[in-house]
Amino acid sequence: MIAPEGKIILIPLLLLVLAGTGIQAYYPSEGLKWINLTMALLTLFSLYFFRDPQRIPPNNDGFLSPGDGKVVQIIDVEDAEIGKAKQISIFLSVFNVHSQRVPLSGKVISKTYNSGKFLAAFNHKASLDNEQTVVMFETESGKMYKIKQIAGLIARRILNYMEPENRVERGQRLGFIRFGSRVDIIVPEDFQIDVSLGDMVRGNQTIIGRFE
Repeated sequence: MIAPEGKIILIPLLLLVLAGTGIQAYYPSEGLKWINLTMALLTLFSLYFFRDPQRIPPNNDGFLSPGDGKVVQIIDVEDAEIGKAKQISIFLSVFNVHSQRVPLSGKVISKTYNSGKFLAAFNHKASLDNEQTVVMFETESGKMYKIKQIAGLIARRILNYMEPENRVERGQRLGFIRFGSRVDIIVPEDFQIDVSLGDMVRGNQTIIGRFE
């Protein structure tokens, strides 16, 4: 399945490939042939990048990974709203699925957008300095947590579908980041983390941990 967020890129690419192929058929040109080949390869890569597989979350109460990628940082932090907390950072390369999902059912408390830099997403300074959207949730048991969608060196378009006061379900579509990026999870210090540094996680399937 192709993510709807890819249409703005995929449709123009497909039209360009079709137009270039048609022109090449009537006016053969070595240069145009290579341009068409490049555009075709770019279209194939975009189709791969904007894939959005349907995944059924495990039947338990675990905190789901909001996205695909590699766990690149697990640290203690001080958060303005949550207090003493833990941060789990996931780096998404251009080869990962870039759709994000809600980790646990609950209520959207707030959503904030911060403009910023476009450092490489694997740079830990990106968590503070880069363009990002931060959503705070309250679970059905009253626990608070945050999900940060962070732009990377290439990604400069963060899409987020959460609205304050809305109730959301575990596994519901949270948003999408176009091209390489990073997702940070901020949870209270008593959260039990079940992943380790370097682990590869899958959105809507891998259990990140559990609230005490």
